[in-house]
Amino acid sequence: MSGHSKWHNIQHKKGAADAARSGLFTKLAREITMAAKLGDKNPDNNPRLRLAILTARKNSMPNDNIKRAIDKASGANTESYESVRYEGYGPGAVPVIVEALTDNPRRTVPEIRNIFGKNGGNMGEEGSVVFMFTRAGQIMYPASIGKTEDEMMEIIMEANADNLEASEEGFIITTKPEDFVNAQKYLADVLGEPEQAELTWLPNMPMDLDDEAYAKLEKLVDALDANDDVQKVFTAAE
Repeated sequence: MSGHSKWHNIQHKKGAADAARSGLFTKLAREITMAAKLGDKNPDNNPRLRLAILTARKNSMPNDNIKRAIDKASGANTESYESVRYEGYGPGAVPVIVEALTDNPRRTVPEIRNIFGKNGGNMGEEGSVVFMFTRAGQIMYPASIGKTEDEMMEIIMEANADNLEASEEGFIITTKPEDFVNAQKYLADVLGEPEQAELTWLPNMPMDLDDEAYAKLEKLVDALDANDDVQKVFTAAE
């Protein structure tokens, strides 16, 4: 997006989430519970749970809440959530991917379609835009870690990461999805826990938007984020 750095765009998502803290904690707890239910309750042996806990801590979720979410996975009455992906176009025909956890897809589908429609977008069929993105791991460190770009290049090579983008704000490290967990563990041992780490969808051909178009897209993204079932939203905007 015109005038907006990649670091700024990623941090904006975090800032928007901070503004809806109570709803964010509910979503984070849901992901922790499902990760613990589907795998080992020890995060050292469960990459999905480890990432969920890392994300929760980076968003200031109290440890008691995290523990309750893990313990809830052992309950007989724990809701069963399904991971679903929705695709469509936002204002200006910008491709959008929505990842959600829902206990009732029949409820969630019309809700997401309605949000697209009310905000200048159009929800498409499965597969309608995903081919325009590449699945990847993304790990962020602030410039305050005190490493030069050359030093970071040496580190990410040891971590088996694919790419490093450096700016005044910090470093964005990209990995293949299958290398993400091990790379994140290695980097955490060398540099400490990252500012942010997630499996993401990177646009193959990022679209450069002016401020007006960006504001319209931002409104759609915020409306999708506000839905209880939506976990993450990705767009092809630069």
